[in-house]
Amino acid sequence: MIVRKRYVLGGVAVVALVVAAVFLAGPAAQPRGGTGGMPLTLKLPRVPWEGGPAYYEKFAAAKARGWADPAFFPIGVWYESVLTDQDVLTDKEAGLNLYVELTDDSSPRLIDKHGMSAITSKPLPGAGTETVGWLIADEADMFPRPGNAQWDGRLGGAGDPCIPPKGEGCGFTAMKTLKDKLPEGDGRMYYANYGKGVGLWWSDKDNSQFVNGYTDIVSTDMYWYTDAGICVEAKTILKFPDNECPRAADYGWLMDKQRALDAMDGKLQPVYNFVEVGWPFSDQNGTGVRTIKPDELKGAVMSSIIHEARGILYFNHSFGGPCTSQHALREPCYKDVRAAATEVNKQIGQLAPVLNTQSYVFDFGKGLETMLKGHDGSFYVFAMIERGDQPGERSLTLPPELAASGEVEVLFENRTIPVDNGRFTDTFQAEHSYHIYKITP
Repeated sequence: MIVRKRYVLGGVAVVALVVAAVFLAGPAAQPRGGTGGMPLTLKLPRVPWEGGPAYYEKFAAAKARGWADPAFFPIGVWYESVLTDQDVLTDKEAGLNLYVELTDDSSPRLIDKHGMSAITSKPLPGAGTETVGWLIADEADMFPRPGNAQWDGRLGGAGDPCIPPKGEGCGFTAMKTLKDKLPEGDGRMYYANYGKGVGLWWSDKDNSQFVNGYTDIVSTDMYWYTDAGICVEAKTILKFPDNECPRAADYGWLMDKQRALDAMDGKLQPVYNFVEVGWPFSDQNGTGVRTIKPDELKGAVMSSIIHEARGILYFNHSFGGPCTSQHALREPCYKDVRAAATEVNKQIGQLAPVLNTQSYVFDFGKGLETMLKGHDGSFYVFAMIERGDQPGERSLTLPPELAASGEVEVLFENRTIPVDNGRFTDTFQAEHSYHIYKITP
């Protein structure tokens, strides 16, 4: 993967984690001959990764649930309720395989019966093999703030939860306290989600403590399309130009930041990304919040994938708009968004064995954000336009070892593109458009 935008961690500009490739990824795989003299692997450096499916081998609960299978890719939904068989069947039809947090009255038995997984903040009555991990906290970076002060037990709401108020933050205390209350040594993973504190507000040192201090899996949520104030904050804090927000590529930018923070301790864990599916915010003051559009959802998911997300999580709650709901993906009024989520989820599921391989580092050309992978004798290029660029035609230059390819197949679009002198051209009609190309020597 090549990511061309820069951001600053610890006062040092970094580009896409490529600076860490040699340190974390190890030597590149050596090529082996394929049919017609074409390679099965490429002489290119690899993107740093935590090990893919093999990462879950050390967690007995996840391994037993199939998480170490290269055909499994986590696609989850946030804070659902599972009360009937139809609840689970409806979610599975949308391509979901994971519940991250559940209501207290949810049935682990039904989740287990239908082969789904769960990560919860406490053991639910009847919990068993379906529960693969424990949720430490959600957005403990935002309200308690970074620090080791005493914590009064609140994560949100009115008032400062740190003791004394308006003094040192207590976010680290909150994370440690909550983790210590969870079961230990049972083969389950620890997971936490963060928010704008890690994404925007705090120092790299504090963010690194949040990201690296407590978890085996981590994510950050920032709802670029539907949070009316997020682009103002991004412009003020991150110096984003106006043409870089809101964009599908902003979800990829957040992935890059998360992965760079995760790498600061010299170790890597799977980093997931959140995408909203409805109206996450109410519009009480006419601030202009809105719902995410179907094609925007698909673009946000694919940008996350291109920037090495190891799981996708959907925020399933709508607090505004004409159809408030805690189950947006189950609601008829969100059928278009559900259809989009189902489409991209099924693409991810079909390509899971590809996604669960270590990416190559390669620059396909100007104005592109891409990911390159190889699997089972073929190579796959996932492509979108660069953050801030205008939609339109792009030329992609193949790695020298693939330059003799006659054509590329555009997956899920029923078309092929000829390769001329190691290059091919395609059109990206909108900022959220993406294409997936398959090259088979």
